[in-house]
Amino acid sequence: MVALRDEVGLGPNRFQAVVFDLDGTLLDTLPDLVLLTNSTLEEFGFPPRTADEIHSFVGNGVRPLVTQAVPEGTSDETIEEILGRWKSLYSVLGNKLTRPYPGVVELATELRARQVVTGVLSNKFEQGVIDCVGEYLPGLFEVVHGERDGIPRKPDPEGLRLVLAELGCDASKSAYVGDSPTDIACAHRAGCFAIGVSWGYHDASELREAGADAVVEHPLDILVLNDSAA
Repeated sequence: MVALRDEVGLGPNRFQAVVFDLDGTLLDTLPDLVLLTNSTLEEFGFPPRTADEIHSFVGNGVRPLVTQAVPEGTSDETIEEILGRWKSLYSVLGNKLTRPYPGVVELATELRARQVVTGVLSNKFEQGVIDCVGEYLPGLFEVVHGERDGIPRKPDPEGLRLVLAELGCDASKSAYVGDSPTDIACAHRAGCFAIGVSWGYHDASELREAGADAVVEHPLDILVLNDSAA
């Protein structure tokens, strides 16, 4: 647990902005992804996938998830149909099983209290990101984006650069937080400090191998990084 600034008299912020990945970083969305993906596969007569399998498919957006979940040899046309149905079922099934990771709400609240601006950038489709943040983390982030026209999937850094521009912050004074090697690569390509989280969908060793500048074990550990000298 990290002490709060007003209790220990810590100095100015290291970061102007902290931007977060969503799935596996702020929210545990895997139970809903398993339900949604298997419900879609069932409608097309395909066998279900295990939670571990779907776990291994997440992190790069909906299309890669669906492409890996369908049986080998499934036609591109069928994959497009399944992808469309996945997105339409999302609006029906929603995020009923999703939960914030312990400490996330406290972290976001404290960063804002310290006048660090915050944002979200995810490879999930944009409306899904907006829905999840609005339901489970309302009012905690100034800018929220997912994949859409003009925002390519990570590790392309353009989405992160857009978020930082909308926040009015320099990449060199900002951090990007995520649970995957893709997130670490995105952070570095944008010029941000790259923070990996150990509680997500990838092992901490993968994040270190990807070159993370820091790997944290609890959300409030990010406050320690924010309070430390660059």
